[in-house]
Amino acid sequence: MFPELNSILNTTPESFTQGEFILVSDRQSDASFLIHHFLSLYLRARCKVWFLGLVQSLNHYSAVSQRLGVSLAQAKEKGQLVFLEGLKESLSVLIPQETNTGSQAMDFLRDPAVGLKSLYEFVRSGVSSSGGREEETDGAEEWGPPVLLVDDISVLLSLGVSVGAVLDFSHYCRATVCSQLKGNVVMVARGNGEEEEDDGDDEGSERLLKGLTHQCSLSLHVQGLPTGYCRDIHGQVEVCWRRRQGDGQYTQKKLFQYKVHDKGASFFARGTSSAVL
Repeated sequence: MFPELNSILNTTPESFTQGEFILVSDRQSDASFLIHHFLSLYLRARCKVWFLGLVQSLNHYSAVSQRLGVSLAQAKEKGQLVFLEGLKESLSVLIPQETNTGSQAMDFLRDPAVGLKSLYEFVRSGVSSSGGREEETDGAEEWGPPVLLVDDISVLLSLGVSVGAVLDFSHYCRATVCSQLKGNVVMVARGNGEEEEDDGDDEGSERLLKGLTHQCSLSLHVQGLPTGYCRDIHGQVEVCWRRRQGDGQYTQKKLFQYKVHDKGASFFARGTSSAVL
């Protein structure tokens, strides 16, 4: 968890906006440090977290979280963290074993054309089973609002899922977690390396990114510096808040440069702008 970023977002583990759909994206840079930030933030906030880890193993996230002072092993043991290890679950679908104990969440791999209903049902049944809280029996702990983290949603395109199916999945997750249960959703989506690329896969990732941007209430877009490599500054992040105002949508943007350290990150303000659309 990065205190400077919390200050920018006006967020703490004790006080954060509920019902938000947060989009983390990157271009020619790596936004992974932000998913580690939100994971540690919501665990410290005592939220019940469902994590769809589609690109990295639990051990990877555990190693980084340990440096940020959060134990994923303890959170998982207490029932605060539910982690779907996409790599392992994919193997159980693609290479079935005689005793298959995996979940049905990745069943879309058998036929991507059917969409992501099985993955959504995994999320819905989990977050809805207790409304984001453990039953107060046998001394079980009580958790805060549910949080869904997805890293990263754009990998589903390379697995054959259509852009429309992924956007439907994000829409239903937002409706269930954010609107019904007043929890939060954080999704990572990666854009192309170059905006002018015309490749079909790149076009799909850009369409996905635009669709998710339309759905979200807060976006953090990480990109490289326009001037190129710099030893002291690793890149810049554009933070954009989208709020309803009357019949329109109020959008406020702030641009920061950042540097990632071993146990944190520093942010430096670059400019602000706002507009009513």
